[in-house]
Amino acid sequence: MSPKPPATPAKPTPPPTPTGRTASTVSRNARFAWYAGLAVLGALVGIAGALVQAAWLPGGLILALLATAALFYGGLRATENQVGVVAGAVGWLVAVILLSLGRPEGDGAFGGGVGELLFLFGGMAIAVMCTTLARVPRPIP
Repeated sequence: MSPKPPATPAKPTPPPTPTGRTASTVSRNARFAWYAGLAVLGALVGIAGALVQAAWLPGGLILALLATAALFYGGLRATENQVGVVAGAVGWLVAVILLSLGRPEGDGAFGGGVGELLFLFGGMAIAVMCTTLARVPRPIP
C-alpha cells in the first residue's frame, strides 16, 4: 500500500470585524460612497462649468472642459474602473441638462450659442474617452 499524501490545511477565514461585517462588505460600501461622492462632485463641476464657460467665453470654456476632464480621469484612477467615470458623468450630465432647461419665465443658465454646445458635447466626448481608457495595472507590493 502506498502512503497517503499529507492533507493540505484549510485556508483560514479572516476574523469578523467588531461590527460583524467582513472586509468585502466594508470595501463594497466604501466603493458606493466613492461613486456617490463622484456623482455629487460631477454635479458641482457641471454647475461651475456652466457658469464659467458663459462668463469668460474662450478661456472659461477651456477651463470648464479641463475641470470636466480632470473629474472624469480622476474618477477613473480613484476607483480603478470605468464606473467611476460613469458616476461622475451622470452627476455632470444631470446638472447640465437641468440648467439647460431653464425656468418657465424664460431665463436659464445657458443663453444659447456655440459655447454652450461645445461645453455639452465636449464634456460628453471627454466622458466617452475616459471610459474607454485602459485600466492601469496595480503595482505588485
